Formats: sequence, C-alpha cells, structure tokens
Amino acid sequence: MASLNDIRSTFLDYFRRQGHAVVDSSPLVPRNDPTLMFTNSGMVQFKNVFTGLEHRDYSRATTSQKCVRAGGKHNDLDNVGYTARHHTFFEMLGNFSFGDYFKSDAIPFAWELLTKDFGIDKSRLLVTVYHTDDEAANMWKKVAGLSDDRIIRIPTDDNFWRMGPTGPCGPCTEIFYDHGDHIWGGPPGSKDEDGDRFIEIWNLVFMQNEQLESGDLIDLPRQSIDTGMGLERIGALLQGKHDNYDTDLMRGLIEASANVTDGAPDGPGKTHHRVIADHLRSTSFLIADGVMPSNEGRGYVLRRIMRRAMRHAHMLGAQDPVMHKLVPALVRAMGGHYTELKQAEALITETLRLEETRFLTTLDRGLKLLDAELDKIADDSNLPGEAAFKLYDTYGFPLDLTQDALRERGRAVDVAGFEAAMGEQKAKARASWSGSGEAANLAIWFELADAHGGTEFLGYDTETAEGQVLALVAGDAAVKTATGEVSVVVNQTPFYGESGGQVGDTGWLRWDGGEAVVRDTRKMNGVFVHVAEVTQGTLRVGQPVKLEVDHTRRSAIRANHSATHLLHEALRRALGDHVAQRGSLNAPDRLRFDFSHGAALSAADVAGVEAEVNAFIRQNAPVDTRIMTPDDARALGAQALFGEKYGDEVRVVSMGRLLDSGKGSDGNTYSLELCGGTHVARTGDIGAFVLLGDSASSSGVRRIEALTGEAALSHLRAQDARLAEVAAVLKTSMADVVERVKALADERRALSNEVAQLKRDLAMGGTGGGGVEAVEVNGVKFIGQVLSGVSGKDLPAMVDAMKEKLGSGVVLLIADTGGKPAVCAGVTDDLTAQLSAVDVLKAAVAALGGKGGGGRPALAQGGGADMAGADAALKAAQAVIGG
Repeated sequence: MASLNDIRSTFLDYFRRQGHAVVDSSPLVPRNDPTLMFTNSGMVQFKNVFTGLEHRDYSRATTSQKCVRAGGKHNDLDNVGYTARHHTFFEMLGNFSFGDYFKSDAIPFAWELLTKDFGIDKSRLLVTVYHTDDEAANMWKKVAGLSDDRIIRIPTDDNFWRMGPTGPCGPCTEIFYDHGDHIWGGPPGSKDEDGDRFIEIWNLVFMQNEQLESGDLIDLPRQSIDTGMGLERIGALLQGKHDNYDTDLMRGLIEASANVTDGAPDGPGKTHHRVIADHLRSTSFLIADGVMPSNEGRGYVLRRIMRRAMRHAHMLGAQDPVMHKLVPALVRAMGGHYTELKQAEALITETLRLEETRFLTTLDRGLKLLDAELDKIADDSNLPGEAAFKLYDTYGFPLDLTQDALRERGRAVDVAGFEAAMGEQKAKARASWSGSGEAANLAIWFELADAHGGTEFLGYDTETAEGQVLALVAGDAAVKTATGEVSVVVNQTPFYGESGGQVGDTGWLRWDGGEAVVRDTRKMNGVFVHVAEVTQGTLRVGQPVKLEVDHTRRSAIRANHSATHLLHEALRRALGDHVAQRGSLNAPDRLRFDFSHGAALSAADVAGVEAEVNAFIRQNAPVDTRIMTPDDARALGAQALFGEKYGDEVRVVSMGRLLDSGKGSDGNTYSLELCGGTHVARTGDIGAFVLLGDSASSSGVRRIEALTGEAALSHLRAQDARLAEVAAVLKTSMADVVERVKALADERRALSNEVAQLKRDLAMGGTGGGGVEAVEVNGVKFIGQVLSGVSGKDLPAMVDAMKEKLGSGVVLLIADTGGKPAVCAGVTDDLTAQLSAVDVLKAAVAALGGKGGGGRPALAQGGGADMAGADAALKAAQAVIGG
C-alpha cells in the first residue's frame, strides 16, 4: 500500500518529468493576499504570477501546498472529526501553467497520472465540465474515451472559478470517483449528489477569461492552468479507504493520541482522537510558520483550534497536558518533506505544553462555573448571554468553548445577549479611557481598535507583505481617501511599531497607480499606525497595498537591538547583578542603554565590556526565540525589559553560548531576555560593537551609547583619520602619538608653573624695596595691594611671602580675575591675638559687594562682586586694624 508520503512523491515526480518546477509549499500565513487569513489553496502563492504582476524563471510548476481552513469564509472547524473528509489542515497537490500549456495538455496529464501512475480503474471515473465548455468535453472524449453520460455538464458556478468580482476566471472540470452502488448517493448535478458514493478527487481550472467591471467576459492573452487535488482524499482512495482518517498518516496520529490518553483508537473516544489528530497538524504547522496563540486574529484562531483539541483530550480522561507529547509522532510522519517541522519541534512542543497547562486550569474552573449557571435556569433553556459573557470576561472561558460544552447537552447560548453584554463593556471601557486625561484625538485609535481589532504583525518573519487598508486618518478625523500626509491602518503589516525601546520602521506602501512613503510606525491601542505621505496617486480605504520595510534601516536597528541584549549581560557580569535596564533606544544609527549603577565605569570596565560583547558577536551563535509565560521566563532567568507590559505569553530571546556550561541563566545561554522586538538571526550579523562612553543619566542611573555594524566601523575609521592627522601635526608616528602628547603636556605644565611664578614675583617685586610700601595703622604695618594677571589660587602664597617680609603686620591682596575680585587677607602670628584675618577679609569683601568668606586668624580668603569697590575695600581693612 502506498503511503501518503509515497503518493505525494509520485505526484510531484510525475510533473517533474513533464517539465514542471517542483516548488516548495508557501507559508500558511499568506504574504501576497491580504484577504486571506490562512493559505487555503495551492494557487495562493502564484496569484501575482497569474495576474502578471510577478514573473518567475519557470512557466509550469507543481506543489504540495499545506493549507488551513479554520477561519473566515473557509471555516471547516465545527465539522472536523465528525465527517470523513473535513480537516482544518490538509495538503493540496497541484500543477500550474502560466501561459504555457492549456486544456489539451492538462487533461491528458490528469488522466495519465490517475490511471497509469496511480492505477485507478478507468471505469470508476467520471467528470464534470461547465455546460458551455465543449472544448473540455470533447477533450475528455478524445483522451479518456468517456461517454456523454460520464461527462456531466454543470450550468452553475460550481464549475466556473473566479478569483474575485473582477479579474482572471474560467471554467473548470472536476474528476469524480464512484465508490460503488453499495454507498448511498448520486452523481454530481443529481438530487442525491450530497451522498458519499461519488467523491470529487481533482479540480482542473482553465483560467481563460477576465471578468470586467462591466460584467463582460473577455479572453485572457495568456491562458493558464490551476489544479488542486487533496492529498488526504486521493490517499484514502488509493489505500482502499472511504474515510480520510483511515489513511496511514492520520491513523498513525490517531494511534499516538490513543497511546497518550490510554484509550482505544476505535472505541467510544474515536471522534475525540480524530479531532486531536487533525488539530495537531494544523496547530503544529501554524506555529512552525510563526503564528503564536493570542486573543485576536490568526493567533486567536490558532488558540481556538488548540483548545478544541485539548478539550477533546480532557474528555478522554487526560488530566495532564498531552498534546505536546504527540509532536514527535507528527515530525516522524511529515518532517521528511516539511523540514520546518523538525526545525521548530522544540518551539511547537513548548507552546503546546504551555497552552494546555493554562487551558486545563481555565477549563476546570469554567466547567464548574457553567454548571452553576445552568442550575439557575430551566433544563430546556439556553444559557443567558450575560452568564456566558461573565464566564468569558471574568473567568477567561471563551464563548466557543461554552457553546461546545453546551452542544453535548443539547443546549445553546443566547449569542445576541452575549454580544450585547460585550458591546456594553466596550462602551464603558471607551468612556473610561476617553476621560483618562489622554489627548482627545487619540480616541479615534480606540474606536479603530474596537472596529477592526489589533493589527496582525508579520515582521518577525518577513519585511514585505500585502495588506488591505482598513482606515485612513488625516489630522484627527477618519477619511475615505487621502493624498499627502495620512496615517494608515492595514489589517496586517511587516512594519514594527515603536515600542520596547525599538524605533518604528519606515518604508513604502505601493498599490496600482500609487505609492506612499512611510515615515514612522507607531502602536496605538494594539493598532499599528503607518505615518505616511502619499507621493503618487490616491490611497483609499479597502485598497490592497504592498508593504515593504526599508531593509537597510531595519537591519541596522536589529543589530543595535541585539547588541543591547549582549551589552546588558556584559554589564551584569562586569559590575554585578544589581545592573538592570532603565531605558533604551535602538535606532538605525546608534543604541543607547540606561542601567542602574551608582558610579562611573572605569576605563578597564569599559574596555572589558566592549571586548566581551565583541567576543559573542564573533561567536556567531544563533539568536533563538521561544514563547512562554512571564513567570516561567523569569523562573528560567530571563531579564525583563524596563517599562514593558507583558501579557499571557512573552517572547524570550536567547543569544550567545558559554563554553563553561552551567554559568548562564539558562544552561549555557549567555543572554536571555523578555523582548518583543526584532533581532538578528545570528550574533555575527551585528558585525562589530564600539562603546562610545559612559555618563550619568539620573541619580543612580548610568547611560551608555554605542555603535554597531557599519556605523561602528565608520567611527573607528574616523578615529584613525583623526589620529593620523594629530601624528602629522606632531611630526611623529601614530604609534608614538601618546608618548609625544605626554611629553608636550609635561613641557606645558613646567612652562605654566614658570609663568605663574614670574607673575607672582613681578607682583611682589616692590614690597619693601621700591614697590608698594607698608603703611602704619594704629601702630601696625599694613600692605594693601590690587593685582592683575594673577589668579585667586596664587594669593595665599603671595600673602605668606609678604607677611614674611613684613615680619609683623597685616596684608590684604585683591586680584582682578575678569571683573570678579578674589580677596586674601593675612595676619602675622604675633598679632593674631589682637587681630584676625577673617575680620579684615569680611570688611574688604563687603566693600567689594560680596558676602561670606573665611579661614583662620592668620589667613582668610573670599570673593567680591565688583572691582569698583577695591579702594573702599583697602580703607575698610585699615578701619578694622585701627579699631
């Protein structure tokens, strides 16, 4: 029996032989179709190729595309596990022609593959065609020899495919397999077509027309082929099964579910195992493609799928988390073809374990509260909406889980009442928020978040995507169209909104006939706001746009942000565990990091920290991200970033590996931090790190500024250039610049001292010898002199020298230091019992318009305000001496 893996390989190998490029599956989060929540068909990744917007180096392709249908208009969630062919996750086999071959090749390809390579009995096959497509009908007769009764003409849109209201479209032909008259059902188009006897296995779309806004259909210049065949469905057929869940791959996952829950795979819990097996695939692939559980958007759909599976495990009797134990079975089954499963196995396992641990607490509490609410109402009554909202709002029990639990009891929820209670809560929240003192114009972002929910951020995995404009805000008002400056809200974006110290992204929005330059991106109440300027055309609400982040700028920001994490850890190791982040800035041109520390860093500390950061950059270790609760992250040793608010789950970023394992906060991990920002893939991507300096930011907080990458290298080159210029001026080599500067500094110091001494000698030159003569006041010799060209610090030595010449007496010197007098008074020791230098000084300082001053009875210093009072100061000093 051929396995599903064999069937997939056979399909891809067949079309490889027919000249098709085998193209890898695209991610489950579509980057080129903003209208889709998840990739739901094989043609999604080729949409722009079909419309001519994108060109590739091949004109025919084949894929096995992973698909999810669990949200939006393509939602099969409620049927999964209860029917034979509904899945949340499935693989779509397809072959595509982009203006290369058409019906005359597509139909023979399909027939040959099914009847020869897969060996399906020709007599069991029949087809449908669009009722006017004679070309396809005749081709089936020619190639397959089908009679008219096995070529069923369908006049409805079931056999006419459209990409949208306008654009490429065309008829299709569907291939059905007849399981035999022992199964109820009729052929397509009959009154019994909903039965299970005739099952569609392949759909071939002939993209030959374009639908115009006028309603007219015209021929496309390049006719193309788009086909889709569900691997699970064709696998069941080729393995002789009538139920997709009986195929080898699904059966293996069902048995793994039975093993971890100690239940028989085909016993009373059969449906539960089917749900678990299906949901294990969708949740694991979504996580591998970057979707994380959350309370909105794709993350909410993922959480809903996860919790639905977990509830079925609980109904099987599981009291502890079990879903994460099934991941190895899935990786063994599908990891060979989808290598992303192997790469993300640890992340998938940890995310499932975390979510189920939390969910079991919520489930147990919620079911008890639900029983209590049901006891209050009649047995045949629906649960009031207010009660369901209380379970949701107060106790975290989602509405869909309440509905699921009640369905098994034959009851339902008053959904209208639930929505009314939800609306009332939002109105109260809005009123409370609007009155909080925030600027009035910010209220519009609350309203937009209420209307559209938070923006889906794609920027961890990509810098380009497509989105749909949900709102435009010019000034303080929402507008429908915009030119010039405008704030743009899109349903999903790769642009990072400023937060956590990382600045917002810049880049471009482009659409048919227009372009806008994004100057900044901000986050307002969960909404990403693209602050832009429309430079070409007109932007409209509802417009599909291509979003492109400025790659060079984002790369520089990422490098600075990752370097900040390494810097934080290096500081902790150098200075102590008291070091904690107190603010940061990660911009494209530099990084700034504030941290708790009471003293300036020594030169050795600065050099050591810089060297350690660069050592881990050179290590080129991978930068890994995990999702966990804040408590688990902190218990692991992760550092929380200052000022950040954390929800139920956090991103934990680790980088760097210690050779002496066991000394890191997480085994041999060097840096481990809670962070929602974007980071490099490997530490080597940072390039280089240069620490510019350390300064005081506030009391007990130091600030470091640094550069990375090209900015760091440019800084070093500029320093080298300046050093070379200095060496040239000093007429020495760069290696000898330091010694030459030291010698010059010593020489300057000696000359300065010599000049100061000469000034003092000159000022004192007349004392007792032709200069200023001492006068006698009340029998005491007094010298009072006003000097220029000397500093205040020179005065005490000059006073002491004059006192020595006097032998006995009082000296008062006033130095003019640029209009501000410096004053020094001295009294010889033999007179300090009757006169104090402090009293002489204070009298002089007061005359100079100053206050204070002091010292000892023998020597005192002070300063005045105005040199105009110099003569008065000398007289005031004599008055003190004269008594």
